Amino acid sequence: MKIIFRVSVLFGIFCSPVVNASDNSWSLGASTVFELLPYKGIESEVLPFPMIGYEGERFYINGPSAGAYLWKGQQDRLALNIYYSPLHFKPGDSDDDAMKALDKRRSTMMAGLSYKYTANWGSVRTSISSDALNTSNGLNADAAYLYSINMNKLTLTPGIGAGWHNSNFNHYYYGITHSESQRSGLAQYDAKSSWAPYVELTANYSLNDQWHIFASGRYISLSSEVKDSPMVDKSYSAIIATGITYRF
Repeated sequence: MKIIFRVSVLFGIFCSPVVNASDNSWSLGASTVFELLPYKGIESEVLPFPMIGYEGERFYINGPSAGAYLWKGQQDRLALNIYYSPLHFKPGDSDDDAMKALDKRRSTMMAGLSYKYTANWGSVRTSISSDALNTSNGLNADAAYLYSINMNKLTLTPGIGAGWHNSNFNHYYYGITHSESQRSGLAQYDAKSSWAPYVELTANYSLNDQWHIFASGRYISLSSEVKDSPMVDKSYSAIIATGITYRF
């Protein structure tokens, strides 16, 4: 298993406004993320990064994401946000000789809209975002249902959802151009848009009013558009994060 340490962020799990903090509250902490990547010859990465949180009336910061509220009610919140998408491919990290001949795929910043509605039956989380740096010119959308189970100091929040990625996004990260095919010997591949269903589970435990520990995981079932890429040798990807935060 190849382990690579770098500063990064967790895509998806933290990319929504903080909902349990009171207005004008700050939090600081640290987290470690384990990613199981779908790329051939790259098994996993361990990613440590700091956690910074702020919840205000008009703005929020939540680890890798930040945003401005267009609407903030008791049950629903609509926000403009921006977040760092860590998905990338570095040819030198792969153990496969053919993969080493491909071009690098870079991470990017995504910007868009997010909406969350919470009721006693659970919550619905939706978002749509586009590549703010024109790295892939990608467009992503996401929708999920979550239900929180409160057990004194422990809160468990399972969820189920699906992400949609347009053809620009998929082709940049999983497609193979004619020139790459000639260099690597891998078949040319043009990836189309796709849906990727997932399940997730987040656990938050309050040590006291200030200190909180958390663990969060997501299992993603890859679509055929991604699985059929010669760059990919798995039918799924997974991500797990654990950490601790201190709330002021």
